[in-house]
Amino acid sequence: MANASGFFTHPSISSMRSRTHLPISVSGSGFCVSKRFSKRVLCSSLSSLDDNASRSPSQYRPPRLAPSGCKLIGSGSAVPSLLISNDDLAKIVDTNDEWIATRTGIRNRRVVSGKDSLVGLAVEAATKALEMAEVAPEDIDLVLMCTSTPDDLFGAAPQIQKALGCTKNPLAYDITAACSGFVLGLVSAACHIRGGGFKNVLVIGADSLSRFVDWTDRGTCILFGDAAGAVVVQACDIEDDGLYSFDVHSDGDGRRHLNASVKESQTDGALSSNRSALGDFPPKQSSYSCIQMNGQEVFRFAVKCVPQSLESALQKAGLPASSIDWLLLHQANQRILDSVATRLSFHRNESYQTWLIMVTRAL
Repeated sequence: MANASGFFTHPSISSMRSRTHLPISVSGSGFCVSKRFSKRVLCSSLSSLDDNASRSPSQYRPPRLAPSGCKLIGSGSAVPSLLISNDDLAKIVDTNDEWIATRTGIRNRRVVSGKDSLVGLAVEAATKALEMAEVAPEDIDLVLMCTSTPDDLFGAAPQIQKALGCTKNPLAYDITAACSGFVLGLVSAACHIRGGGFKNVLVIGADSLSRFVDWTDRGTCILFGDAAGAVVVQACDIEDDGLYSFDVHSDGDGRRHLNASVKESQTDGALSSNRSALGDFPPKQSSYSCIQMNGQEVFRFAVKCVPQSLESALQKAGLPASSIDWLLLHQANQRILDSVATRLSFHRNESYQTWLIMVTRAL
């Protein structure tokens, strides 16, 4: 299991405090953004300052890195066409709409089917993000695909790079970090801008977990669906930097409560007779099992560790919990959202409730 928290400036809204940036707490890989962005949105970083143009080859020295920041300048999302309601699930497993909605706040989820693909969803979301940012594909320096369910074992990021038409062949790779993937993608983007001189980084969070769900297991099938979201992170002046702090941790012991392990095939066909002579070689063909989850333990982990991570991020940012206006968590469970908010003494109001519902339904 992993948890990640960060604080970012809030999109500028005219009805709120004038010229005041409101911090947002982000936990896990889920996110929710407005169509309007503040000029201070993301992470502290370094960018390349090239003073070699006026130097002769004999006087060349490596570019210096000057303090700068980075900002979020565009976002996009995409979902599959197939919508599965709680009533639809009730036809497969012993459940009903009231039982699911009361425990999770979920009433519908989107599922990949037919011609849908994870790469296709990612490309659609990324295209929208680029259009909002007014950044051309050829100006992208890095593509980060945050997913635990790629269409290809070797990764999806290079396929997305090609589909978008990034003619300069920028670096593209996958980040596998489950629920925390998107936030870790944002942190990675900031580090690349800071330490590598990258200017425009495309961060995509996408998963098709429905392919690894046991749809006869009431404890897991009600929680998972498929979607993609993307943002463009751009280098900016240090004065416009928007990342207040982040807090990230991993706990390998949590694997026993949430996993989708590799399993060997039960049949080997023509290889069976050869294996008798060669022992365990050739290895059996394998695939991934369905998601196995101990819901009670995951609940305990979330309500204990997420507030601790948020409190740590607040402390690093030098902010009191009372200064936070919106709490956005990657967690498709209303009871967990409420428990975390209560522990942090967040007051439940209409705005808070609306945003929690929006985040829950988006996952």
